[in-house]
Amino acid sequence: MHRFALKIYGCQMNVYDGDKIRTTLVDRGWKESAEDEADLVILNGCSIRDKAEQKVWSDLGRFAVRWANERKPAVAVTGCIAQSVGRRMAARFPWVRFVSGPRHIGAVPDALERLFPEENGEKSGGKEEAIFLLDDDPRAFLELPGAPTERVNRWRAFVTIAHGCDNFCSYCIVPYVRGRFVSRSAEDILEEIRTLATDGVLEITLLGQNVNSYGSDFSNGYGFSSLLRDAAVRTGVRLLRFVTSHPRDFTPDIVDAMAEHADILCPSINLPIQSGSDRILKMMNRGYTLEQYRAAVSSIRDRLPDVGLTTDLIVGHPGETDEDFECSVRALREFRFDLVHSAAYSPREGTSAAAREDQIPRDVKMARLNEINSIQSVIAREINESLVGRRFRVLLDDAAPRGEGLLQGRTPSDKVVLVESGEELLGRFVSVEITGGENWCLNGRVLHVEN
Repeated sequence: MHRFALKIYGCQMNVYDGDKIRTTLVDRGWKESAEDEADLVILNGCSIRDKAEQKVWSDLGRFAVRWANERKPAVAVTGCIAQSVGRRMAARFPWVRFVSGPRHIGAVPDALERLFPEENGEKSGGKEEAIFLLDDDPRAFLELPGAPTERVNRWRAFVTIAHGCDNFCSYCIVPYVRGRFVSRSAEDILEEIRTLATDGVLEITLLGQNVNSYGSDFSNGYGFSSLLRDAAVRTGVRLLRFVTSHPRDFTPDIVDAMAEHADILCPSINLPIQSGSDRILKMMNRGYTLEQYRAAVSSIRDRLPDVGLTTDLIVGHPGETDEDFECSVRALREFRFDLVHSAAYSPREGTSAAAREDQIPRDVKMARLNEINSIQSVIAREINESLVGRRFRVLLDDAAPRGEGLLQGRTPSDKVVLVESGEELLGRFVSVEITGGENWCLNGRVLHVEN
């Protein structure tokens, strides 16, 4: 029996892929263990920004001593980072024995078992060669069947509805490492949601680099709003969320579906603005103007008045002037997002922005990022404090990361709520009254527990 440890970096899609790999390995008789006891360590890594890559590079160095003494653990690098720099990692670290890009996930379990030929009744080939499953065809995808029933969280799960992206934003490496856009079969998605709901999952988040594009590669007119409606009425799941949306493709029928099934489709939308400057948006190849973004936000808030609207924003894109940055500052103050995922621009090899000569100095980027974060911190606290006294239905799904005796859940608009409670309420829906608001979360007290 092989023992494995699995470490996830980056976005929810990596969590989902990791849960799928974990589920398949456990079904085959593998045992998940602590890292220092594992025969195999799987690092499912992110390559969206340099900081995310550096975390994996740093972790890889920690296996040197044990490898020298025991020839263990073998290390598998999977995910976006594997497609991007996996060959370099294997060349530098001899314990990296397996490298697989995200579009080969269906072949991962079989290939991992080939790392232990003697234990599988096979003869070793002598010199240990690393196994590479890197993706040449940007539209090919080898699916790993089945729902991710082995999960860190029992009550919440992710389901990917589409792979890859065709947008080629100037700063983004996703089309190069996750491939081109491909929608999954609607029936496969719905069946996966049904399986998870039967397994006790109460809340599911649908994932895609651009969920709004779902079905654009179908010929039958079945799109994202159709999938939302079917998932709400045909699967038995209690709550549904989705990320991430693209402003260019966010159409009124999506809001209509959310309003029609408001008891299941949570009013929370991540709508990345990326910049408040039309000049920078054009450089980024985003495909919309600030005015078009404004119109999308207005239609969302008109139809869903309690919506939680979050965004992504990049500062320091090549060519960004002080005036361009001030446009982003004004956009923050105008739209008053509930949460902003902000980042300083990080060059990604192979993208058009990385080849530009007008790169912004790091100290300027960090100063702009700090200003954005300071402004948003005030806005978020003001919004959260305005919710004191409101009552929300919340699924308590995990222990809070701070303080004993605290559980956490999320409001329908996707705000984290902390409450004092024992673990007996994990996995239960409760009515919570908000008692306080902080920059990143709400505090509340439980009023009622659903049967």
